[in-house]
Formats: sequence, C-alpha cells, structure tokens
Amino acid sequence: MEVKARAPGKIILSGEHAVVHGSTAVASSIDLYTYVSLRFPTPSDNDDALRLQLKDIGLEFSWPIGRIKEVLSELDIPNSSVPTSCSTESIKSLAALVDELNIPEAKIGLGAGVVAFLWLYASIQGFKPATVVITSELPLGSGLGSSAALCVALSGALLSFSDCVSLDLGHKEWTTFGESELELLNKWAFEGEKIIHGKPSGIDNTVSTYGNMIKFRSGSLTRIKSNMTLKMLITNTKVGRNTKALVAGVSERTLRHPEAMASVFNAVDSISTEVASIIQSPAPDDLSITEKEAKIEELMEMNQGLLQCMGVSHASIETVLQTTLKYKLASKLTGAGGGGCVLTLLPTLLSGTVVDKVTSELESCGFHCLTSAIGGNGVEIRFGGSL
Repeated sequence: MEVKARAPGKIILSGEHAVVHGSTAVASSIDLYTYVSLRFPTPSDNDDALRLQLKDIGLEFSWPIGRIKEVLSELDIPNSSVPTSCSTESIKSLAALVDELNIPEAKIGLGAGVVAFLWLYASIQGFKPATVVITSELPLGSGLGSSAALCVALSGALLSFSDCVSLDLGHKEWTTFGESELELLNKWAFEGEKIIHGKPSGIDNTVSTYGNMIKFRSGSLTRIKSNMTLKMLITNTKVGRNTKALVAGVSERTLRHPEAMASVFNAVDSISTEVASIIQSPAPDDLSITEKEAKIEELMEMNQGLLQCMGVSHASIETVLQTTLKYKLASKLTGAGGGGCVLTLLPTLLSGTVVDKVTSELESCGFHCLTSAIGGNGVEIRFGGSL
C-alpha cells in the first residue's frame, strides 16, 4: 500500500516584520505543493532499510533500521497520538547520523530537514523499513514555506498509516483529514519545524495544514475564510537572505527611532486588518470584485512602502517593483525581504498578454516567476498510485 500527501506553501500577504512588534499579519496558502509518497515493503522484498529520495535534487539516502533504533533508543515505543519534541541530545545524534551521508556542500542546508524527517518518521511510525519520496514545486529558502510544507506533507503521510486517523484506504482522489486529525498533524509538523528553525512562529505549518488564510497577532492565530479568489505572480529574485539579521535590523532601527517605528507598526496593523476585512466580505458581482482588488493593490503598495521604512527591501526587490509598476501592477515583498520573493496582484480583468509580457521582462532580469491562486486547500491525502 502506498499513500501520497501534498501540502501547500504560503505567502505573507501583509504584516511581515511588524508582526514581531505586535502588529497583525495575514498569511495565505498558495497552490504550489510539496508531495510526499510513502510505501512500506512487502515481506518478499526482504528490505530492512529506511530510504529517502529527494527527486528534485537527485539525492537518495538510506539507513539500516537497526542504526536508527540505536541512535533513537530513547523512543522505545513511539506514540503517534502525542506529538513529541526532539531533545537536544537526539538532534545531535541524528545530525551525526546525517553527517555520515556526505551531503554535497552545495546542499548542506538540507541537513536539518533530513534530521526532521528521521525524527518524525521514527516518532510516528517507529522502526520499520519504508521508502519515502519527496518532490516539490516550492523553491527552497525563498520564504514560501517549503520546510513547513515538507513537515506537513510528511506528517500527513505518516499519520495516515497510524491508529490516530480514520481514512478510507480505497479512496483514490485527494481528500482531507478531519478537524481533530488536522490539529494533531499540525502539532507534529510544528515539531519538525522546530528542528529546522529553532523557534518558528507556527504560521507556516498552520497555513500549510489548514489552507486558506490566517490572521496572526501576538502569538494568536485565527483562521479566516476568503470570499474572493486572488491570483498572484510570485517572483523569486533568487537572492538569498539572512532572516535573523533582517529581523534584528528592524529591532535596532526601532530602538533608534521608537516613536517613528511605532507609527510604522501601527500603520501595518491597520493595513492587515483591512486586508482581512476585504478578503472576508462578500463580493456579489464582478464590479465589487474589481473594487476589492483595487483596494488590496493600494494596501499592498502602502505595506511595501512601510517595509522600505523598516529597511528590509533590496535592489532586486526594487527592480521587480519598478518592472511591474510599468504595467500598472501593485507589488510587495513577502517574508523576510532582503531578496527572496515578491508578490504582484494579477487582477481578474488583466489580460494574459500583459501577464506574459511582465513575466518575460522579469525573467530576463534573471528572476524566476510562478503564478498561483491563493487561499486554497491545505494538506490532502491520496491512496494508491505510483511513487
């Protein structure tokens, strides 16, 4: 029996950085996914290894099950119904196990993800052989929630073969989990995110688990339902950035200019609140949809200006902004800034010719463009099919 899970990436529609200082942020799922296939061998396969295939980058790893059990002797009897944090000692032991793989230096950042994979697998399924295949439509390290989508899809696939969820194994179409099952899955995914990021906010895995959109403020997450379909052009500048340094830079600027920055954060809070209100309000006809899109465009432009005030823009981001502005399109950075990705709202009435032109111009600058609807489904599962 084989199961395949998919989980979406995410964007921050408004409020990044300011959310650290008490403002509201709005995040949304996108229809770009990470896929995880899980298959257990039959007795006739005579296989006693856990195999991990990372199809997109052409890497494959395997571990004898006895070796994993030796490293994670503390697990004893895994309990998939109780999400468990990986201890510092276990992280060190698993990291040493991953170091033995001799991952190419250019891909060394994958190490923490492989550690998270091993912990989630052993904690939920125990010590049994299997083959896990991972593919993704999400660029790594670009602020689109690729690590959270991995942890969510992996947790979904692993839990589908546990006693904690009730699924129809004969169902061949994409289907979702029940509410209590999603809550458990989200908690497991968060444990994986903690291994990768240390102290994640929980926004990325929650959006990937439940889909649609969430509001986030002062540690409180609220799921919101969109009443309109928004389409975004997502431009990956391919410029790497140091998220911790960017966050620290905003904090330092706040210390130097407390009153001015307080006003910036208050303005961002108002923008996020209005964005959420517009998205949730009914749109009975095409005219009202067009009006709502125009308002969101203005709010995106305002948010971008405030992000520039915080000092988190970048020359590559400004190039995207100037290019899309020529086509009268509104854009803003999403995530940490300093590179990464830029969102451009594609209004309903915008012609495909214009989209093609702006995409071509951006890609001629060395950027990579993706088009995505936002606010779609969260994690889904499907049984059967091929790896």
